[in-house]
Amino acid sequence: MTTVNRRSTLHRREQRTALAFVALPVIGFAVFAVFPLLFSVYASFTEWNGISAPVFTGLANFQAMMVDPYFWQAMWNTLFMMIGIPVGLCLSLLLALALNRKMRGTTFFRTVYYVPVISSIAAIAIMWQWAFNGDFGLINQALALIGIDGPNWLANTATVKPAIIMMSVWKGLGYSMLLYLAALQSVPRHLYEAAALDGAGVLAQFRNVTLPMLRPVTFFLVVTSIIGGSQIFIEINIMTPTGGPEFGSASIVWYIWQKAFNYLQMGYATSMSLVLGLIVFAVTAIQFRLNRRNQFSID
Repeated sequence: MTTVNRRSTLHRREQRTALAFVALPVIGFAVFAVFPLLFSVYASFTEWNGISAPVFTGLANFQAMMVDPYFWQAMWNTLFMMIGIPVGLCLSLLLALALNRKMRGTTFFRTVYYVPVISSIAAIAIMWQWAFNGDFGLINQALALIGIDGPNWLANTATVKPAIIMMSVWKGLGYSMLLYLAALQSVPRHLYEAAALDGAGVLAQFRNVTLPMLRPVTFFLVVTSIIGGSQIFIEINIMTPTGGPEFGSASIVWYIWQKAFNYLQMGYATSMSLVLGLIVFAVTAIQFRLNRRNQFSID
């Protein structure tokens, strides 16, 4: 066998080996991502209970969705609970600024604030469900010390959504704080020195140096928080398993789960999932477009 033939055989063997390694993740992606996505698109146009064969019904699911008051209520609840995103980002930035100083105990506080991030969301939801209890909850007991009669947080239409927002902000505070802290520590010192030479005070340096340098981290946190906030489910299902008073805390994912697994309306649930996915995709695309316009570089 000539040298050229040996090289050709070795090359083909390497190609087969490479294709074998590449084929595994490609097949897994096709089976567990592409096929379910395509089937869910088809199922959204059918009447299907998850057991019998789907029956094609055209746009009937989407027409029913447009006049379903519970769908719109769940969408509104999900949107309202995203108020916690800017609140959480502002608080986490303040914490990061406080912990970005050379003082004793910063490592301890960083760890304490990050513990909720790595804790079980189910355990956290149960803990906050107890804290919000109207009779013996920790929050109402604390309010009673200053003479305030606290409400039954999770059984009151006016307080159930703020209660869930408080819990969500508390849980995500450590993650956002850690990213902001890393970003603050990576800001070049010469930018602050140049701003100080130009007469900029502390607030001017924060507005003109710190905030622009934190923009990539803020963009990442906003995008991921909106995607995560649109899928809030475990907290709702544990803290208010019936959707809250007057359906006041039901998120869209919780409502989809109810329709799919409690009422076996898989086709209708899939159509709502498709609409939610398109909305999240559109919002994310708009954010990327706006961020691209605001990009800057440091020479």
